[in-house]
Amino acid sequence: MSDSPEEPSKHSGSGRKGKAVEHLIAASCILSSGGELNASTSLVDDEGVDIVFHRRGSSRTLAVQVKSRFDEEGGSTHLHKQGIFIGDVRTVTFQPRDNLYLLFVAVRSRDADFGPVWFVPSHEFAAKAQRLNGDPPRIRRMSASAKPDSQDQWRQYRLYKSDLAPAILTALDRL
Repeated sequence: MSDSPEEPSKHSGSGRKGKAVEHLIAASCILSSGGELNASTSLVDDEGVDIVFHRRGSSRTLAVQVKSRFDEEGGSTHLHKQGIFIGDVRTVTFQPRDNLYLLFVAVRSRDADFGPVWFVPSHEFAAKAQRLNGDPPRIRRMSASAKPDSQDQWRQYRLYKSDLAPAILTALDRL
């Protein structure tokens, strides 16, 4: 079945939705930190960085790669039906370093809201993520439960929306 203008593919808006989520996260973090955080979004993300955060008055920066999934019918079926968040990161755009974190975000687009999130240091992601598609792997995958009582290997990185800005500030302080 081909995609026609009347029937866009289910992935046709993913770039638009992804960019909207990046701006939603950036704005939420700026507001919830009382303006302590500032954020810049990338025009081009060929290095796998979607948002760069810094504390107002400081030169330290934290690069964040955002991977979002939508918790709705027609969205990620694993997230919607099973409560499992699956996030893939292409190794061509992933280079672990101290100032890079990955942010996996469950999004409720109807509410223009998000959470839970998984805020994972890139070195930890590199060590724990499943390696797929060959040797060397072309994709690294996180598969985490969004269920509140889960205790999977990604649980320690799962946050509520309200905890994200403080976690970013803490990460900046550690750099």
